[in-house]
Amino acid sequence: MGAVSRWPARAAATTFALAMLATSGGQALASEVSTVSAADTTWMIVATAFVLMMTIPGLALFYSGMVRKKNVLATMAQSLAAVAMISILWVAFGYSLAFTGDGRWLGSPARLFLAGMSMDAVNPAAKTIPEALFMLYQMTFAIITVALVAGSVADRMRFSAYLLFSIGWFVFVYVPLVHWVWGGGFLSAAGVQDFAGGLVVHLSAGVGGLVAAKVLGNRHGYGSENLSPYDLSLAVVGTGLLWVGWFGFNGGSALAANSRAVMAIIATHLAACAGALTWGAVEWSTRRKPSVLGMISGAVAGLGTITPASGFVTPLQGIVIGIVAGLVCYWACTSLKHRFRYDDALDVFGVHGIGGLTGTLLLGVFATSSIGGVPGLLEGNPRQLLLQFYGVGVTLLWSGAVTYGLLKLVSVFVSLRVSRENELEGLDISQHGEALQ
Repeated sequence: MGAVSRWPARAAATTFALAMLATSGGQALASEVSTVSAADTTWMIVATAFVLMMTIPGLALFYSGMVRKKNVLATMAQSLAAVAMISILWVAFGYSLAFTGDGRWLGSPARLFLAGMSMDAVNPAAKTIPEALFMLYQMTFAIITVALVAGSVADRMRFSAYLLFSIGWFVFVYVPLVHWVWGGGFLSAAGVQDFAGGLVVHLSAGVGGLVAAKVLGNRHGYGSENLSPYDLSLAVVGTGLLWVGWFGFNGGSALAANSRAVMAIIATHLAACAGALTWGAVEWSTRRKPSVLGMISGAVAGLGTITPASGFVTPLQGIVIGIVAGLVCYWACTSLKHRFRYDDALDVFGVHGIGGLTGTLLLGVFATSSIGGVPGLLEGNPRQLLLQFYGVGVTLLWSGAVTYGLLKLVSVFVSLRVSRENELEGLDISQHGEALQ
């Protein structure tokens, strides 16, 4: 009888133990299935904010400080419009076509207007952060890439033409390139590397800007009148915001709060420092005075050039890349520009285009397998350098040809540039009915 009386108690204890075991097993399974990391998510939220800051206010101030007073607001308006317009287009179809599916040329429509994106969903490219955050982070890249192109045609492009062109450029240049390089497309499959946007952002925008500058023609007075910047102090502040924002741009491209992100940030900062010092030193030796414009241009050149390689190189190699950036981009913004007489108003091609090209190729030289998992030429892998040349060639041809076609198409519907009278009056008044007093 005593044994029988103890049976319910033992059964209850056994049932309780099994329940606890099942519960703990279920919790373990849940933790294995759920790959989202709180640390990675926190860092990527910060990085996303940093990259958005690069366009507004960073790029807006950087660009507007280098144009004439009568065009300051119009220049800022282009950056602001890019933020508003590209954000919506990215959610509508850009993200889906760039980062879903496994197509060789383009992604799938699975995430049009973010359809099916639950709070717990993750993208295979970023398994430790919510897919919604990955989408948002990549949105900020799309924004600044489109906004960069406007610098080449500052002071003369009609605002309506800019809007139409930006939409087309986003759809037909940026989205395909993102998929090819980062979304599993043919360049990625071939082994082309681009950590944070040497091809996707800088080279594509630089080439697009160069073609746009040639199609629109030079500003009135270019080469014969004083077109000096209105307020370089704005450009310096903009440079500072871009510099800090680049920590999120390059460091965030690790897509995790890890050592690779830290190494990318260190290489980024040192390359910017080396670029600023190198450009300033060249000016000092040739013109007897290092200009503020030259130093900030050198810093941005260093930042743009290190971008594709930042997650693959050591800090010392980052300094070397920054020095090369200062030398090569200075040459592009002076000798090359004067030789071919194109009016790239804010040197988008000379700084971002040439910088992105140079950094992409130097990645193939300096890539360190212990940092990025890919060896470069110096580690006995010359094939990587050849692959980087391949990526550069595809980006040059695609961005250049499509940009030209888009501009010709837009010109059918609206004049690309303002009239001579409107340009002399200033775009602030002619395009927006406002002006600085």
